[in-house]
Amino acid sequence: MFIRKDNSLKWNWIGIGALVTLALVLAGVFGLDEVLYTLIHPIDCNMWTISDGFLCSTAIILGKVFGAKMWLFASLVAVVVFFIYKAIKNENDFRYAFVKIKNSYVFYVFCSVLSAAVVAGVLKLLIGRSRPILFDALDKMDFDSGSFDYVFHSMPSGHTAVSFAGLVMLGMLFPRIKWATWTLAIIIGVSRVYVGAHWPADVILGAFVGMVCADITKSVLKRINSK
Repeated sequence: MFIRKDNSLKWNWIGIGALVTLALVLAGVFGLDEVLYTLIHPIDCNMWTISDGFLCSTAIILGKVFGAKMWLFASLVAVVVFFIYKAIKNENDFRYAFVKIKNSYVFYVFCSVLSAAVVAGVLKLLIGRSRPILFDALDKMDFDSGSFDYVFHSMPSGHTAVSFAGLVMLGMLFPRIKWATWTLAIIIGVSRVYVGAHWPADVILGAFVGMVCADITKSVLKRINSK
């Protein structure tokens, strides 16, 4: 989205995207989130309980499958397996395997997901926005910057950030399935609001972080591997 065919970044588009995202986030924080959250999130569905409803159960499963830890674990395992495979195939030549792994698709996805997880984690700590659970229980929304309490790690959505980072990267590497990767990323983001884990603005910021991390990762790695 923010990268050209020659893998150079569209910094002007990133800037515009940042301004639009900021505007949407501020609109959410100052009232729109409560309205959208009430419309999207069913009262009887949340990530802390088991629901018999199909949509709720599906959303909860998506949250477990596409969490940051799962993304990092799966992509790291893929990198290690690919590295070992290349080394063994070339008579235990680990130097050759290292060269190959740097330009492999699994490494691109891993780096994209890792960067998004780090950025999202730092932003969560700095922003300190309360999760909707506080709104559901006490009808209030608060901020506590610097807090390590899970309740104040709502913005941005980590699930959305890493999922967009991984799936957008896969879409760039495999253009024919781009429509499917983007669709799945959007569904994952919406599901976080559906189960009451995040506000809509959290998802919007997470999606932007994921997209930018994917584009920057691809641009940087392509530049490094071309040398």
